[in-house]
Parts: sequence; C-alpha cells; structure tokens
Amino acid sequence: MELIDVLEARRRIAPHVRRTPLVESAWASDAARARVWLKVESLQRANSFKTRGAFNAVLARMERGTATRIVTASAGNHGRGLAEAAATFGVPLVVFTPADAPRAKRDAIRRYGAELRADAPDYDQAERRAKAFARDTGAEFISPYSDADVIAGAATVALEIFDDAPDIDTFVVPIGGGGLVSGIAHVVKAIDPSRAVTGVELEASHPFSASLAAGRLVEIVPGATLADGLVGNPDPETITWPFIQRLVDRIAIVTEADLQRALVGLVTHEHLIAEGAGAAATAAILAGRVDVSGLRVVAIVSGGNIDRARLAALLGSVLEE
Repeated sequence: MELIDVLEARRRIAPHVRRTPLVESAWASDAARARVWLKVESLQRANSFKTRGAFNAVLARMERGTATRIVTASAGNHGRGLAEAAATFGVPLVVFTPADAPRAKRDAIRRYGAELRADAPDYDQAERRAKAFARDTGAEFISPYSDADVIAGAATVALEIFDDAPDIDTFVVPIGGGGLVSGIAHVVKAIDPSRAVTGVELEASHPFSASLAAGRLVEIVPGATLADGLVGNPDPETITWPFIQRLVDRIAIVTEADLQRALVGLVTHEHLIAEGAGAAATAAILAGRVDVSGLRVVAIVSGGNIDRARLAALLGSVLEE
C-alpha cells in the first residue's frame, strides 16, 4: 500500500464519513506529563473508525465491479460499518460474529438489513465460518483488517491528524487484527519516518507481541477482556503482520484495570463514551505503559459501541470504591 492509496480512499469516502475531532486533553496531558490529544473516532458514523474502511472497501469493489455479494467476520464494529455501507449501495451482506458480541453492535448490523449469523463461540471461529461461506457461495470475503481497501480507509485517520496537528511526535494506536495500526503507520512513515507509532495490545490477548518475540506469527489463547474488539488471533496469512514488523516502533500491553480506569476517566473528564478497545490507547498512556513524557502524542479513541449495562456496571464499580 502506498500513500496515494490512502489519498484516494479519502476522496472516495469523503461524502460518507465524518471528519472526527482531534481534542487536546488536559486530564491525560497532566497524567502523562506530555501534551496529549485524543482522536475521537467514537464520534464517527457507526461510532467506530471501522466505518472508514468499510465504505472504502465497498466503494472500491463497486468501481471494480465485484460488489455483488459480500461476507465478513467481525467482533461487531466492522460488521456494523460494513452493514451501513452495504445498505447505502444495495449490496447483499452476511456478517458472522461471536455469539457474545455486544448487543449494541449486533442490533445495529440487523437494523441495516444485513444477514447476521451470531452463533460462533469466538471471533476466530466466526472468521473461519465467514471464509468457508465465501468459498461455498462465491460471495467475496472482506476481512476487517487483512484487506488493502479496509486498511487504506482506516489510514485516513492519520491524514486528518496531520492536517490538524502536524507536529505530533507519537501516535498510539490499539491493535486487534492490525488494520488500523498498519494504515496509520503507513501514513506516518511516508510523511516523516522519525515520528513514532506505538501499538497497544491486551494482557489478555497479544498475538502480535508474542509473534514479534518469536520471530514468526504464532497463535495465542485469548482470555476474557473488556476490549472485545481487540481479542483473538489474526488470520495466519494476514497482510498486517509484515506491516507491523516493518513500520510499528513498539507495542505496549495494557491490563484490564488499565482499560477500566481509562474508560471511566474518558467519561468523567472528557464526557466521552468509549468501548474497551476504544480506550486502549488512552489506557496505555495513562498507565505509563508507553513513556511519552515531554512529547506531543495522540491516542486513537477508536470506538464507542459499549452496551449500556456494561458501561453502567463499570461506572458504578468506581463510584462504590
């Protein structure tokens, strides 16, 4: 992927996505002894950065004449974004998710008219079922991360950050399958290789950190986590693995306690609702999992689709302390 692909994606999706705010956070800045900005993708359409890649993937396939029927696997946000894009352009879509995907995400997928198959035991199985469906039916599988059009769409986040704050030193980005961090890292390193890109994985699920330590892509056993959007193993053939090896400077690991403090802090101090995955980059900065003292840093708040009951429980547990 080249920078021109991201610029083309920005042109293609501009009528269909929001330019999200980049806000400086006094709260996070004080905690990190740095200047910290939040890129608020939780205010994107469908409340997630995934909308960008979803619209770019559908529009690019329409230009190529291959958008006849599509299928995907998703922890929820990609499926929701793709469902909106598919409904916008009248493309039939089937979405496979884990059975325990957040209800807010499953309900939105149904609302846009996609066929939802939410009975897989986990994300890894949902992806296997979606790919098998594509082989059996001839539908085109659109990965939520291992797809050049999806990555180019996600990378438009970085273009907006450079437009609004061109002197950012460090970009802190959550990592699930690696599409967002791959796209942002492509843009950052193309514009100025001296800028740093830090990925954030979970103590409960960190396949890329384990793979970097092993020198090859390895499979891990994911644990339970608040950040459902970041859990699971990437496709063994994912195109994001070599991008992460080559372009991401480091990966930080956050705990469940880190995530909860960041999520509640975003509500309390910034009046922003984030899901667990969306709070991961902020959590890494607040907990000191990445040293950004004295720097100008941006944390990607990647999504805000959290079930109401879970959010209420998290806020309540803090109020009771």
